Amino acid sequence: MLVLLPPSEGKAASGRGAPLKLEGLSLPGLAEARAAVLDELVELCGADEEKAREVLGLSEGLRGEITKNTELRTAGARPAGEIYTGVLYDALDLASLDAAAKKRAAKSLLVFSGLWGAVGVTDRIPSYRCSMGVKLPGPGALGAYWRGPMAEVMPEAAGDGLVLDLRSSAYASAWKPKGEVAERTATVRVLHAPTRKVVSHFNKATKGRIVRSLLMAGSAPAGPAELVDVLRDLGYVVEVEEPAKAGRPWNLDVLVDEVH
Repeated sequence: MLVLLPPSEGKAASGRGAPLKLEGLSLPGLAEARAAVLDELVELCGADEEKAREVLGLSEGLRGEITKNTELRTAGARPAGEIYTGVLYDALDLASLDAAAKKRAAKSLLVFSGLWGAVGVTDRIPSYRCSMGVKLPGPGALGAYWRGPMAEVMPEAAGDGLVLDLRSSAYASAWKPKGEVAERTATVRVLHAPTRKVVSHFNKATKGRIVRSLLMAGSAPAGPAELVDVLRDLGYVVEVEEPAKAGRPWNLDVLVDEVH
């Protein structure tokens, strides 16, 4: 099973240990593309703070993020699972998983990123600010920039099992499963049951809980149909929309009344 996650907008502080080593990140086929984005981001933030703030879409109160980006090559790195914070990652709570579940997380979770393309939760990265919606002077719009490199590496990363896609639309634009990979991909939408609407907090928190439940249970569904059975066994209310055509993913709606 491969689980695709969005990053968080806010991030924990960089570590105090060794700095970033691009060659040590998962999906080594992305190394050249990562280096190009990293160089462009560091140069932009070091050359013109006002332009950088505009390009990155930062408010006046987030100017410190620009300085942080200038230090990406020298700042201490931490596991990505510690860098990413927010509602989804609070609910996932990687730090409190038992040893077996942590091992499963290291093998199965990929976090998509405007800067890195995608990283594993144990990959060591510095804290940064660069969303997939950013348009950098050199690479251009990052969602489009990453499509080529991702198309090269993701089919192999997906292996021959289930792909559970929990990304938001901006990050899903960087790679869309095709063909037989799409047929074993399940995308999940979380709906507030009484209103049948997507609510951000319900969506993010429930996705984090779903991943945690699967990791703790040691579940590795072989495909979308089996995933539906597993989620229902774990207590989730799931509605299914099977693909109308070959080469399309399954769409699952998880219904929740409230999130504590």
